[in-house]
Amino acid sequence: MKKKTIITVATTGAWPTKEHNPNIPMTPMEIADDVYKCWKAGAAIAHLHMRDDDGKGTMSVDKFEETIQLIREKCDIIINCTTSGDLKATNETRQIHLKKLQPEMASYDCGSMNWMHNTLFINHPKFLEELGQTMQAYNIKPEIEIFDAGMVYNSFHYLKKGTLKGPLHYQFVLGAAGGSAATVENLVYLKSLIPEEATWSALGIGKGHVPIMLAAVAMGGHLRVGMEDNVYFSPKVLAESNAQLVTRAADIVRIAGNEVATVADAREILTLKNK
Repeated sequence: MKKKTIITVATTGAWPTKEHNPNIPMTPMEIADDVYKCWKAGAAIAHLHMRDDDGKGTMSVDKFEETIQLIREKCDIIINCTTSGDLKATNETRQIHLKKLQPEMASYDCGSMNWMHNTLFINHPKFLEELGQTMQAYNIKPEIEIFDAGMVYNSFHYLKKGTLKGPLHYQFVLGAAGGSAATVENLVYLKSLIPEEATWSALGIGKGHVPIMLAAVAMGGHLRVGMEDNVYFSPKVLAESNAQLVTRAADIVRIAGNEVATVADAREILTLKNK
């Protein structure tokens, strides 16, 4: 039986703008249309960030609700909401949308770090405990975001404490300024740390996008692609759409002898319950 590889698309993020790539979706309608095209191309999960009317990252519940409703009118892709779309957000505003909208998945950034070498990305232990409890209360699967090895060890602490429950799902985020570099050696090391029963996915930011994707497939992991992480399709060539990036990922999965996981496959692999 062929291995099934899950493709997550991260369409927007909190930072890239139309100036970086005019094809990046920003409004709820643009994001929903984009996600639908990515679903048709093979994405089983959509990792969502929202933008305000000025194009800046926001944790607006209304924006999340409008976007998810528009997506649900088109397809049943798994919704994975960010909990870190605005560095000015409070512990409360980072969770309100989870309680109201109850997506199947959400990000769980498992530690703090210097961000872009000019600010702080704070994930206080108190917040991580509250967030874990919120996710358990609303049956939301944490996607444990790992920017460096210390965050893996943090996840073990919260698993032992009961804040997280296994089987865990990790997202290795490589290439962020302030985190681990997007190298195959770092991916191999991070993967070696996690529990055997855990599932995992990986992404490389910018020029690390393709190398990390190729390595993740070779190592049996799942993939995340999208303009949140990389606005280029190839060196100096802007991506035409997120669906273009998903299509390439799906092609690579098939070339490797695997199958692209459907939404139903992803729910089974990640032990999700369809909401």
